[in-house]
Amino acid sequence: MSIEALKERLPDYAKDLRLNLSSLASDITLNEQQLAGTFVATAIASRNEEVTKAIIAEFGAKLSPEALDAARAAAAIMGMNNIYYRFTHMMGGDYTQMPAKLRMSVIARPGVDKVDFELWSLAVSAINGCEMCVKSHEHAVREGGLTSEQIQTSVRIAATVHGVAVALDAEPAA
Repeated sequence: MSIEALKERLPDYAKDLRLNLSSLASDITLNEQQLAGTFVATAIASRNEEVTKAIIAEFGAKLSPEALDAARAAAAIMGMNNIYYRFTHMMGGDYTQMPAKLRMSVIARPGVDKVDFELWSLAVSAINGCEMCVKSHEHAVREGGLTSEQIQTSVRIAATVHGVAVALDAEPAA
């Protein structure tokens, strides 16, 4: 399945998502690896098998095997970190001072340019709603030289991919 097939599966009420998906797939704000990795990581974070397969079919070949693994790793590690750090942020108190005691070595050595991995982690963290992680990764990508527009593009991709997953999930229930 491709992005075109995925767009065809979207119901008429989701035509805005179809249009956003088209425009973002050819966006030039991000380089090819950043764009493809953001799509892959956020598709995985959307937790919709159809979306994930279509996005990986479309963008997987645009990534080296190491970059594809790094995009997968960003989705996976943020799946863990976003839960943990969202909890500590909500609860405060002693929890914010306690060491996480969770392995996260992939963040230090992701196998791709650090700023790209941080960008993918930011987009996934936006989907997962972890304010602390979003702020941390946004700071890292800014320090890495990315612009507000590039960061916004990654979050627009995350929002659109997640919206597509929601629309497709709603269809069997209709």
